[in-house]
Amino acid sequence: MLNIVFVDADTLGERGELDFFEKLGKVTKYPHLWEHEVSDKVVDADVIVSNKVPMNEKTLHLAKNLKLICVAATGINNLDLDYLNQRGIAWRNVAGYSTHSVAQNTLAQVLYLEQALPFYDRYVKDGDYAKSPIFTKFGAPYHELAGRTWGIIGMGAIGQAVAKLAEAFGCQVIYFSTSGKNTDQPYEQVSFDELLERSDYVTVHAPLNDQTMGLMNREAFKKMKKDAIFVNVGRGPIVVEEDLAEALQQGEIKAAGLDVLCVEPIREDNPLLQIKDSTKLLITPHIAWASVEARYRLLHTIYGQIQEFFGIGE
Repeated sequence: MLNIVFVDADTLGERGELDFFEKLGKVTKYPHLWEHEVSDKVVDADVIVSNKVPMNEKTLHLAKNLKLICVAATGINNLDLDYLNQRGIAWRNVAGYSTHSVAQNTLAQVLYLEQALPFYDRYVKDGDYAKSPIFTKFGAPYHELAGRTWGIIGMGAIGQAVAKLAEAFGCQVIYFSTSGKNTDQPYEQVSFDELLERSDYVTVHAPLNDQTMGLMNREAFKKMKKDAIFVNVGRGPIVVEEDLAEALQQGEIKAAGLDVLCVEPIREDNPLLQIKDSTKLLITPHIAWASVEARYRLLHTIYGQIQEFFGIGE
């Protein structure tokens, strides 16, 4: 019987959503283990399922039976590959499970900010609408997406999905490829500076690497239109958060939406927390990937990976 250990189960959904793994063997679900807590919890594990917990010599040196690590994500930056290779421990990750979920979240953030929805919701619920002599309100102007320019940074699978949604709303799509790949798209490819200067909406869908670290900094925000909206659903450190906070406070861009941050959970001293106006800044706790359907695909892919690796049939 396999011994399967989830080291940060609460990052994958409600506890009951993992119960079907019990068909494969004994399942132990820890809500969240810090790095120093892992080693003595995985001594007898054949399989570890980890989302963000580092998998390295410190966490795995006591895991003498370990044969497979399943990363409940696409990125494998939490794996010490040299150590795993040295130990002969196999690993698997999951790609493509959240493309539609992240693309949908991107569109939702742009619409939320463009439509000034928090302003109008507050106008009604604060009682001001009930006191108004007219049926409408023009306090926060907004634009139609049709005819606007949507600039995409990173034209991988998610960037391409966002491009299709933007195009469906009548936007002109332009893009900048941070990797130099994916250049055969049916959209206009431009330089980074041109994208910033032309776009009404700039959305980030790039991985974090040497080319993208701190890409959206003070100079970048200064090049954007003053009524532009910026959204990052890529990786937090692509944005210099102090520079974004300043750009918003100085009115250099209209608004921003973030689902990823440099440090997660957010630090209490993060300068972005000083901006309380939700028409100017929307921050969500890294949930763009986590639709019900995306989590289903993720967990069932991991289940299948374990089956395949150990040759287990239903």
